[in-house]
Amino acid sequence: MPELDATDARLLLALTEDPRASVMALSQRLGLARGTVQARLTRLEGNGVLAPLDQRVRPEALGYRLGAYMSVQVAQRGLGEVSDALADLPEVLEVTGLSGATDLLVHVVATDADHLWRITEAVLAIPGVQRVDTALAMRRFVERRTRPLLARTAGDDVRR
Repeated sequence: MPELDATDARLLLALTEDPRASVMALSQRLGLARGTVQARLTRLEGNGVLAPLDQRVRPEALGYRLGAYMSVQVAQRGLGEVSDALADLPEVLEVTGLSGATDLLVHVVATDADHLWRITEAVLAIPGVQRVDTALAMRRFVERRTRPLLARTAGDDVRR
């Protein structure tokens, strides 16, 4: 993943404030040539800096109102296979490898407690999974964000 310069950060900040802004509007707002803005956006999309659009859709809007985090312990050398199997479960939003006693942190969503139970059973049925501990997500206090980091990279002249 390439590092962003201040101009990239300013462009991304402008997009966070108005995600539907046209290239022309962005170029006017930032004082950049239209071609420069278009080229930078194309590069940012192409090298994976911009996350896929589906990450903006909230699971709650799809009926998945219950969120949970599963700490998963995996048999040695089974991380790849277990991760692949987890990716096949639609309710799995994210899988992160950890150091320490827990091997994987799995973010899942469910429609209700019974659905979460079935997801837990499906995870436990994956070959190589040894143990699963589940913690309900009660409330999100800080949404996933990168805006403060973008502002820092863009320079001091950018406000919160």
